[in-house]
Amino acid sequence: MCAMIKKQMNRIIEEDLIAITGRKLDWSKFTNSTVLVAGAYGLLGTYIAYTLLFLNSIIPGLNVKVVALGRNKTKLLRTFKQFSGDCHLQILEQDIVNRLTVEKDADYIFHAAGLASSQFYGTDPVGVIAPNVIGTWNLLRLAKEKRSRGFVFLSSGEACGKVEKDEIIESDAGILDTGEIRSCYGESKRMGENLLRSWGYQYGIPTFSARLGHIYGPTMDLIKDKRVYAEFVSDVIHNKDIAIKSDGTAVRDFCYMSDAIDGLFRVMLKGLPGETYNISNNNARMSIKELAALLVSLRPEKKLKVIYSVRDENNEYLENKNKRQPALLTGKIEKLGYKCSIDARAGFDRTIKSYEI
Repeated sequence: MCAMIKKQMNRIIEEDLIAITGRKLDWSKFTNSTVLVAGAYGLLGTYIAYTLLFLNSIIPGLNVKVVALGRNKTKLLRTFKQFSGDCHLQILEQDIVNRLTVEKDADYIFHAAGLASSQFYGTDPVGVIAPNVIGTWNLLRLAKEKRSRGFVFLSSGEACGKVEKDEIIESDAGILDTGEIRSCYGESKRMGENLLRSWGYQYGIPTFSARLGHIYGPTMDLIKDKRVYAEFVSDVIHNKDIAIKSDGTAVRDFCYMSDAIDGLFRVMLKGLPGETYNISNNNARMSIKELAALLVSLRPEKKLKVIYSVRDENNEYLENKNKRQPALLTGKIEKLGYKCSIDARAGFDRTIKSYEI
């Protein structure tokens, strides 16, 4: 009999898992299956794996096994220490850029591996491209070998390129300048999406691309993640004034983790193979300076301020020059029952609390 072991977990994360698993989805499709999560210690991969392991504790007989795949075993063990000893979990240290050796089944695959933070675009563009293209190829080859029943690729709104619209749907596609180093991210995500479509078309693999907006939550790496919202949260936690290194007018959508994870499972369990789905929160759209003001207001007792500074000229962070990034409209996934339940104020408050506990 397989034992379920779940040690003390961060209270905010556990509340999120209760909320995610309580939504109307047919979790029984995962019964006696094995789910491989590539990038399992990353921002979204962690929550995907946690959700599946948590399901075993609330649905008798589900018996879903998780293969947590990553290229650093130490990080994997630290991420899943709450589930150490749980026979539903297998830790697998491999790099998806190399051909994969997976002994277990892979009935479902979530491809959440890759470098998504903008600081890597200028320092390691090859490392950004590789998991989105070569890694996707290797995972799709594995899916073909294992006869997987579903494959979700975590893509990005940047795959759409530059579109002269305020709001975009999945079929909108604009220019990506291949002469710009920063295009390493959007272009490789675009190629990853086409790989899914091609392998699905040629080999019958049920593939789904999920274009994610700006996702935040308790599993952000506040040390290494240099995206502005991660840095702002870090500033508040460490009692520092929030420093905006631009004019703050850039507008973005911000989607809390639990809503994004609900969307990813909804795509896997209810989506139409071969399709792409936007996952974002269209009701949490604001400028960077509005976000900074919001975060300061969440902890008034700290008396923090918003200050403006200039980015170091030698800084290799390649900023997105698109001031008003189009909103990723979610009408398509809403037909699958998707609906965001956490607004920006509640979401960022929950995020900060998860680090204060």
